[in-house]
Amino acid sequence: MALGDLMASRLSQSSAALDEFGNEYLDGERINNVRDSDTASSSSYVGGGGVAADNVTTMTTTTSMAYLPQTIVLCELRHDGFEDCVPSGPSDTGLVSKWRPRDRMKTGCVALVLCLNISVDPPDVIKISPCARMECWVDPFSMAPQKALETIGRTLNQQYERWQPRAKYKISLDPTIDEVKKLCTTCRKYAKSERVLFHYNGHGVPKPTANGEIWLFNKSYTQYIPLPISDLDSWLKTPSIYVFDCSAAGMIVNAFIEDWTASGTSTRDCILLAACEAHETLPQSAEFPADVFTSCLTTPIKMALRWFCTRSLLHESLDYSLIDRIPGRQTDRKTLLGELNWIFTAVTDTIAWNVLPHDLFQRLFRQDLLVASLFRNFLLAERIMRSANCSPISYPMLPPTHQHHMWDAWDMAAEICLSQLPTLVEDPNAEFQPSPFFTEQLTAFEVWLDHGSKDKKPPEQLPIVLQVLLSQCHRFRALVLLGRFLDMGPWAVDLALSVGIFPYVLKLLQTTTPELRQILVFIWTKILALDKSCQVDLVKDGGHTYFIRFLDSVEAYPEQRAMAAFVLAVIVDGHRKGQEACSEAGLIHVCLKHLQGSTPNDAQTEPLFLQWLCLCLGKLWEDYTEAQVSGVQADAPAIFAPLLSEPQPEVRAAATFALGTLLDGFDSARDGVGGDEDCDEEKVRTEVSIIKSLLSVASDGSPLVRAEVAVALARFAFGHKKHLKSVAAAYWKPQSNSLLTSLPSFAVKSSGSGYTTPTHCIPHGSRVLSPVAPLLRVGVDGQSISRDGRVSTSSPLATPGVIHGSPLSDDSSQLSDSGILNDAVTNGVVNHTRSRPLDNALYSQCVLAMCALAKDPSPRIAGLGRRVLSIIGIEQVVAKSVKSTGESTTAPTTGYPGLARSSSWFDMNGGHLPLTFRTPPVSPPRPSYLTGMRRVCSLEFRPHLPHSQDSGLADPLLGSSGASDRSFLPQSAIYNWSCGHFSKPLLTAVDDSEEMIARREEKEKLAMDLIAKCQHSSISKLHNQIASWDTKFETGTKTALLQPFSPIVIAADESERIRVWNYEEATLLNSFDNHSYPDKGISKLCLVNELDESLLLVASSDGNIRIWKDYTVRGRQRLVSGFSSIQGHRPGVRSVNAVVDWQQQSGYLFSSGEVSSIMAWDLDKEQLVNTIPTSSDCSISALSASQVHAGHFAAGFMDGCVKLFDIRTPELLVSSSRPHTQRVERVVGIGFQPGLEPAKIVSASQAGDIQFLDMRNLKEAYLTIDAHRGSLTALAVHRHAPLIASGSAKQLIKVFNLEGEQLGTIRYLSTFMAQKIGSVRCLTFHPYQVLLAAGAADACVSVYADEIAPTR
Repeated sequence: MALGDLMASRLSQSSAALDEFGNEYLDGERINNVRDSDTASSSSYVGGGGVAADNVTTMTTTTSMAYLPQTIVLCELRHDGFEDCVPSGPSDTGLVSKWRPRDRMKTGCVALVLCLNISVDPPDVIKISPCARMECWVDPFSMAPQKALETIGRTLNQQYERWQPRAKYKISLDPTIDEVKKLCTTCRKYAKSERVLFHYNGHGVPKPTANGEIWLFNKSYTQYIPLPISDLDSWLKTPSIYVFDCSAAGMIVNAFIEDWTASGTSTRDCILLAACEAHETLPQSAEFPADVFTSCLTTPIKMALRWFCTRSLLHESLDYSLIDRIPGRQTDRKTLLGELNWIFTAVTDTIAWNVLPHDLFQRLFRQDLLVASLFRNFLLAERIMRSANCSPISYPMLPPTHQHHMWDAWDMAAEICLSQLPTLVEDPNAEFQPSPFFTEQLTAFEVWLDHGSKDKKPPEQLPIVLQVLLSQCHRFRALVLLGRFLDMGPWAVDLALSVGIFPYVLKLLQTTTPELRQILVFIWTKILALDKSCQVDLVKDGGHTYFIRFLDSVEAYPEQRAMAAFVLAVIVDGHRKGQEACSEAGLIHVCLKHLQGSTPNDAQTEPLFLQWLCLCLGKLWEDYTEAQVSGVQADAPAIFAPLLSEPQPEVRAAATFALGTLLDGFDSARDGVGGDEDCDEEKVRTEVSIIKSLLSVASDGSPLVRAEVAVALARFAFGHKKHLKSVAAAYWKPQSNSLLTSLPSFAVKSSGSGYTTPTHCIPHGSRVLSPVAPLLRVGVDGQSISRDGRVSTSSPLATPGVIHGSPLSDDSSQLSDSGILNDAVTNGVVNHTRSRPLDNALYSQCVLAMCALAKDPSPRIAGLGRRVLSIIGIEQVVAKSVKSTGESTTAPTTGYPGLARSSSWFDMNGGHLPLTFRTPPVSPPRPSYLTGMRRVCSLEFRPHLPHSQDSGLADPLLGSSGASDRSFLPQSAIYNWSCGHFSKPLLTAVDDSEEMIARREEKEKLAMDLIAKCQHSSISKLHNQIASWDTKFETGTKTALLQPFSPIVIAADESERIRVWNYEEATLLNSFDNHSYPDKGISKLCLVNELDESLLLVASSDGNIRIWKDYTVRGRQRLVSGFSSIQGHRPGVRSVNAVVDWQQQSGYLFSSGEVSSIMAWDLDKEQLVNTIPTSSDCSISALSASQVHAGHFAAGFMDGCVKLFDIRTPELLVSSSRPHTQRVERVVGIGFQPGLEPAKIVSASQAGDIQFLDMRNLKEAYLTIDAHRGSLTALAVHRHAPLIASGSAKQLIKVFNLEGEQLGTIRYLSTFMAQKIGSVRCLTFHPYQVLLAAGAADACVSVYADEIAPTR
């Protein structure tokens, strides 16, 4: 936002566009905001005019708003392909680092060879008169020949020094072969591996020969002596650059190339510049100097202006002498000469960048300063000499550039500058007016930005933008435009880097200009989002301090400070020098200060900033112990704890990631034996607090967060492998039945849940599975021996069942066996891997959390969870019962996979244990114990056994090479995933919102028309069956759903197979399994965002929620999100029997079951926002959320009780009633009556009575229908029409109106012999039409309408 505003305020030209960008960027953060404003206006139009026009009724906007919810959930970036792939962050290879000049070169030595032999013309040259005479702008005939020769040599030296002052120069005037050989060898010796330039002026000798020889002199200057090019090449070696200023210079180039081809060294680093082609002679016209090629290469401005003078409209008012008197210095851009030189550089650079292939441009124009200057000037030589019918050539060859249109821009700039020249020369105090060249070029670039794109030709002004960064007056505008360009995508960043922007923006970090800070941070964000390798340059130049200062500046907008945090996160990502530098510069303190200072209201405004502060700290701590210690000392765990309940999943995930990286610090501290007791206590306390924080989000609603918990628990498990293994092992070890039953089950202490665990409390919100009794009473591996560290194997300590020095109470010794001792004792020496273990109860909670993650609704997280379990030696077996694993029962160890001991004996100390402990020391389990024993997870987990037959399930983590290798640990994805935000356009919204709004408006109008028809529908019997579909479900149809805007019915069976059917065309559209776990059972299907791109919410009876997109297209369904909606069981309850309902108005999902509370999940925040106590001993059997009043929902209980809740009120429960009094049976169905009255409810009991209640006014029912005697199985209440339908086990469906009158009966008959078939399992009305879908136990789904086919 701010960047857009900033640009807008500065640049009036682009303010309109930028305003729009700015606001888009602000809104892009939370899609809800955008939609709220847009759809509010559109729906008022629909509500107001759309229906009125129909002359049915006029509805107020409030009505339409109530009927058409404006919330939209689960359509953020994080829901797009979470399961599909693990994102990659900024790259440090690939597309990106191609822009870096491979290796910077320097020309270290320059050899100038002049063969002029002044006053003697070579025999093969016939000169015209007047003839070109000047050499290096010196007339050789204006002084004695020897003096002229020396003057020319000295001048040439000075001309080259202007381009490369640091090189060593050697001049050889009219030399012999020996002198040239000595010169070449000396130069190469001096330059070492740097480049050598060899400049040859052959104006006083014959043309080169066809064999490729150049001419020199003998000692007495009586003969010309040929020098073969191959000799010259062998003396000078590479890297080298040759300049040949003589006629037929192309001969030499050809000879070089032939020589290289013959010797097979075509890739030599050798560059050639020659004045003309093999058949050409140099121009002799007096308008040129004799060495026109050298003059273009070494004095381009003078040469260009003299050549231009004769062609300009100003040629009458200018003479050559004025050009020599141009005021200023070439290096000072504020003077006329300096500006001309600057414009010339920009023009030639631009021509080269636009015409040359990328690699060639990099090599010739970005690798070596002198080579770059010579090639820029070579483009001028080509332009000037071609006007005299002479073509300079080069190797590598360049495409022709002499007619490029940028030369016109140069001519115009030159003319504007020259027009001021007479005044400036006459009056030294006259003020020089800068050329408009750069302003105009920036405007051209801006025009391109308004209309260009990736698919169009790149903006040719890019190199000019680069040049403009040098000037203070244009810098701000150039940076803003550059920022806009980089925002167009990674391709734009790559282009800008290949032009050579990097050193410029790196240098700018040394400026202190306040207005440049925001745009510079933005540009660096864009560069680092593409190429991580720049982190090295930033640290080397101290650039990180610039971003730390910006991060700490309160006046910058939070979005921009988030960018600074991103830049710093990339700087420290996997880069030790970066971590050290940022740590020293106080980054930890700055980040923690701002995390601490974020008040809840602030945090709401900019979650991106919080997210990146967390990620930045996490990356700084990752694998860097010193920083982790500093973080713990600064009380980071306490500062992060509140962030785990932030409303944005991204913030929670980033905070989880940061806490997880802190866990490593304890491992390294654990390497020492013993240590300072107090310090130890402190470490244990901190580690416990971190683990408790992590466990509090182990069952977060967002897969993004749970994935980070799994990664953090893997780090923890790696450090505490031993203790966790023994806890897990003892849990899976056989105990006596009496012990099992004597221990209390685990339970959750949640707000008002009505029961607690007698042993200890689990943080609210953590997922618990029961029974887990043995976990609480387990011996700990490393601690089962006395602390002195030596135990002889013959000592009484080693006998089974006796443990000395155990931190637990004595009765725990019953649980141990010799295996625990063998884990820790190796030839009588105890291996201390940890100075102190944590509390056993905490370990048991961790094991539970790991098990829960391993059967997570999200496949990706379940995979992570299984990897974590494999670290502590538990391997997963997908099997319902112990017997079905099919393993040999000969060995007691493998015969009972669920019950064998952990593999902690196998590879406990990362390979230090001798492998003699391969046979696990376990007594055979008692067979009586196996019967009816239920495990903690329906998916059985079992210890990983090295000898088990199904070795295909082995995990690489447990190889005997030693599990000390951390590289196997699952890697966090939140950082890489979050980086994606910055590589997308930030200044412009990807604008498909108009189309979405149009589609939405269309649906709203249709919905309002249909609702009006529903509300005024006449008597509907619904006995016209318009479609019937055999779903082929083996277990019958359990639940069904009608789509609002297409003739589609979705059905699911007990085993969670979902089928989607078009009932108009009678075609099956899609069929898929909700999941592949063995525990099946469906609870409900709901549509989320039904007025937009709808998502299918599938609730399983175990409380797991999975949300699918693209579910109507065969094979294309994708999981958007998944979570477990029910937390904590009642003691002794086997299954959850979840009941759920979804409320679009509030964005809440309500779920309950065999638990004593109702969970309210906010699907926008993906967070459990409320746990509502049911205040009943019975569990809930039916749940219905109002589709009109946000926050209202009703629950029916097993004992026939009905309660109305309003989540917006502090007391939550509105009223309670017990309408079903004749026979107390469970409430089968419950629903809100159509209309806007908030408390009118219909409730149906299994006994067959349907009660009509007004919960706010009357305790008793005001109307009762005895619909079915003792066999009611389903109830449906229409959302808008005055209709309810009930189904019975006796194959009947009855339809009633709200007055209790029966409108019709549908008898369920099969299509063939008219015999009665399966009982009615589910009923559902169409949301906006009078249509009823019914599913039966025999897999048949039928759709009923009134007599007339319904209008769609």
